[in-house]
Amino acid sequence: QVQVLESGGGLVQAGGSLRLSCTTSGLTFDDYAMGWFRQAPGKEREGVSSLKWDGAWIYYADSVKGRFTISRDNAKNMLYLQMNSLKPEDTAMYYCAAGRQWSTGGGLPAQGVDYWGQGTQVTVSS
Repeated sequence: QVQVLESGGGLVQAGGSLRLSCTTSGLTFDDYAMGWFRQAPGKEREGVSSLKWDGAWIYYADSVKGRFTISRDNAKNMLYLQMNSLKPEDTAMYYCAAGRQWSTGGGLPAQGVDYWGQGTQVTVSS
């Protein structure tokens, strides 16, 4: 049984930082592209950042470029998202995802995700 579990969310003031972590089990981690998606109330789920199995290809949404950094440790089956200079508009539920598809311009597409985590809430106060 595949499990995907996020941690690290919380409440932070604007300008602050958080580091999200995602651990997986039951899958061959380095067979998958991994990514972070987020969904704010009343909005569609959007891709935040993703990277291929070897980290050679990385995607960032324009809204987070220069502020967020994605990384993975294949030896530990872990995915990370370092979020700096957080803004109130970053407030959302953040989901870890694993999939085998990749879009050159968009990274791991939502329709290509095989496994989703349950999400971790990030709230940025102004």
